[in-house]
Amino acid sequence: MPHISAVSKIDLPYKIKQPDVKAQARSLFAENFPQVDRLIHAFDNTEIITRNFCKPISYYAEPNTFEERNDAYLSNALEYSVAAVEDCVVKAGINKADITDIIFVSTTGLATPSMDAQIINKLRLNPHINRTPIWGLGCGGGVSGMAKANTLALANPDAVVLLVAVELCSLTLIKSDYSKSNFIGSSLFSDGIAACIVMGDNHKQQSGITYVNASSKLYYDSLDVMGWDFKDTGFKVLFSKDIPTFINDNIKGDIDSFLKKQNLDLKDIKNFIFHPGGKKVLDAYTNTLKVEGDFLKNTREVMNDNGNMSSVTVLYVLEKFMTEGFEDGYGLMLAMGPGFSSEMVLLNMKNN
Repeated sequence: MPHISAVSKIDLPYKIKQPDVKAQARSLFAENFPQVDRLIHAFDNTEIITRNFCKPISYYAEPNTFEERNDAYLSNALEYSVAAVEDCVVKAGINKADITDIIFVSTTGLATPSMDAQIINKLRLNPHINRTPIWGLGCGGGVSGMAKANTLALANPDAVVLLVAVELCSLTLIKSDYSKSNFIGSSLFSDGIAACIVMGDNHKQQSGITYVNASSKLYYDSLDVMGWDFKDTGFKVLFSKDIPTFINDNIKGDIDSFLKKQNLDLKDIKNFIFHPGGKKVLDAYTNTLKVEGDFLKNTREVMNDNGNMSSVTVLYVLEKFMTEGFEDGYGLMLAMGPGFSSEMVLLNMKNN
């Protein structure tokens, strides 16, 4: 089966403390958002300590247009994607010319030609590389991208698949949007970039993490739970308070059904590589799965240190497992995103 050779994440230049973001949000929203004093404590309840941003905090209080923010997305996405890929190639012990496929995942900026083409140009990757740009999967994109990378490597044992995920959520902030969703979103979302190398069977296994299977599910009649509403001013964030309810109502059964097809059950999972979403989402996972011990420790710590980086977050969690260690046994990657949908990848994880 294909294996995950390496993962690299980017520590962006601006690590902003949550109380500083809270103070600026209060200042930006106070005049036009009557609920600001009642909801400001949402910043404290996230359990986020620091947030990853690609710009200094002062940038987000300055006047800027959608065009200017998207231009910032383009330049930052390319710069930090290239840095992540270069580091990942070194970790994997390969040459960049070995890469056969590239998958690029994002939902927070627009680019045509797509960003994978720009990465290929900048790094002078093989011009015949197979390209798969994926846009619009939101928080589910990292797990979905991992599933698709392994599907490519499963189909071609010689494949070296590069997965790049970029989310610069901070650049989507519309300062003139005084909705509750935008206010709550400003307490959670941040920026992240990660790269991953997945290899087919004809390559020597390095990490001890092999792909087993994947699952994707779209929940009918839930299109309004999470997404963007596109305005002249940019990407207006939409998400519902019903997300924890979706988890409580569905995720245990979905996981059980997926694992049953592999002749496994929940007690066989030793490593939980979950996208955090937020504190209420983590609480919902804990309440419904009832796994003993602090099974979401790495997920929670990634959120504490970085905020919610949408699709990229789960790859930071995977990188933490690979860097700090994991238990021999199965690992489950899981994220939920717009659709409303869930994405799962089952891994077999063995220490070399």
